[in-house]
Amino acid sequence: MIHKFEFDGTKIVLDVNSGAVHVMDEPAWEMVDDFYVLVREDMLSKYRHRYSEELIGEVLQEMTNLYSEGLLYSEDKFSGPDDVSNDTPVVKSLCLNISHDCNLRCRYCFAGSGHFGGQRALMPLETGTRALDFLLEMSAGRRHCEVDFFGGEPLMNMAVVRELVSYGRSRAAQLGKEIKFTLTTNAVLLDRETADFLNNENISVVLSLDGKPETNDTMRKTVNGGGSYSIIEPKISSFIKGRNNENYIVRGTYTRHNTGFCGDVLHLADLGYRYVSVEPVVGMPWNEWSIREADLPAICREYELLCREYLNRMQEGRPFEFFHFNLDLNNGPCLPKRISGCGAGYEYMAVTPEGDLYPCHQFVGREQYRLGSVWDGITGRQVVDGFRQAHVYNKAKCRDCWAKFHCGGGCHANAQLVSGSVMEPYHIGCEIEKKRLECAIYIQVLRAGNTEE
Repeated sequence: MIHKFEFDGTKIVLDVNSGAVHVMDEPAWEMVDDFYVLVREDMLSKYRHRYSEELIGEVLQEMTNLYSEGLLYSEDKFSGPDDVSNDTPVVKSLCLNISHDCNLRCRYCFAGSGHFGGQRALMPLETGTRALDFLLEMSAGRRHCEVDFFGGEPLMNMAVVRELVSYGRSRAAQLGKEIKFTLTTNAVLLDRETADFLNNENISVVLSLDGKPETNDTMRKTVNGGGSYSIIEPKISSFIKGRNNENYIVRGTYTRHNTGFCGDVLHLADLGYRYVSVEPVVGMPWNEWSIREADLPAICREYELLCREYLNRMQEGRPFEFFHFNLDLNNGPCLPKRISGCGAGYEYMAVTPEGDLYPCHQFVGREQYRLGSVWDGITGRQVVDGFRQAHVYNKAKCRDCWAKFHCGGGCHANAQLVSGSVMEPYHIGCEIEKKRLECAIYIQVLRAGNTEE
C-alpha cells in the first residue's frame, strides 16, 4: 500500500508498511500507481507517448530496486498482536484525577466543568498513595512509569500533589523503579511557590490556553462568566520563563468558531512559547461549537497555512515546535505501539478521587467502562480485553487506511462518544489527523533535504 500526496509542488509517496518516504519527479509520480499492477510492456505502451523508452526503463528500474529493498509496495508481514486475553495487564501509566472540580467553566469541557458528571470532589491522600502502589505493582518488570495529575484543575488539590510526588519517588526508588510526573493545569492558581515546586521536582507541565484573547475568552470562561486570558497568560509566561522555556507544552483547543486557528498558534509562538499544540474540539452535533464535516476543507487549508508559516519561521531563525508536526520517520514507536495508540484500558488508566479505574480520563463517568478500583484491582477484564483488541487490524475502517501506523486507530474516547463504539473511528478526527500527517511528512522531507528519485 502506498499513499501519494503533493504539497507546494513537492510530490511525495509514503510506503505504508515500511514507513519509507520518497520524493518523486513527474514521470515517477505518474507511473508509481501502475508499477504494482502492470508489466513492463504495458507500462511502455501506456507511457511512451509522454516519455522516452529509456526514461521509462530508468524509472521502472529505480522502482524495482525500491521494491526489492522492501521500501515500495512492501508487504505487511504483521497481522496483529497475539491473543492476550488471559494475560494480566501491565500498566505503565496512570492519570490521577486529583480534582473533580475546576475554577474555570470552559464551554467545551468534556469533564462537565470538572466534575465528570458526578459530585465535585478532591482526591484524598490515601486514595492517591494507593493508586501509586497499584501502578508500581501492575507495572511488573517495567522500570519506568508515568503519572499525570489531571482534573478538573489539579492545582486545587496541590497539597496532595506534593505528598504524592514525595511518596511516589520514595516508593519507586525502593522497588528500583522511576516515576515521571506530569501535571495539566489551566494556570489560574499557578503562583511562584507552585512553580518552584514543579521546577524543583522536574515535573512536565501542560498549560491550557486557546490562543488570542478573543479566541480563548469565547470558550474558556471564569466561574463568573468573564474571560480568562488576562488571568492566565501572564502566569503561563512567567512560569515558562522560570523553567528556561523547557519541559512544558501550551495546549489549546479550536472549535468551529475559530477554524482559522493558525493565527492562534502563531500568537502563542509570538508570546515566546516554544512548545505548542492545538487540538480539535470533539462534541456532539447539537453543540454549536462542534466541528462539522463541512468545516473540514477550511481546517485542512489552515493546517497547510500553518505548515508554511512553521517552515518560514524556521528559516528566519524564529522556530517553535508544533506538536503534530513532530514526526520521526526513522526511529518512531515500535509496531505494537503504532497499531494501538495510547494503550488506554490496559497500559494506561485513569483514577477518580474515589479510586475507581477507567480506560482513560475521558472515559471517567461512562460507567459501562469502569475497570475496577485501586482498592479491588481490575475486575472488568472483559473491558480490558476489548481495549486490547481495539487495534488497527481489528477496525474495519483502519485496515486499508494509509495513516493507520501513525495514528494507531485514533482516540477511543472520541470514537465511543460519537459512534457509541471504540471500534468505529471518529471520522472527522481521522480526516484531520491525515492532513496533519501529510504536513508533518512534508516538513520532515524538507528538513532531511531529500532529493528527487
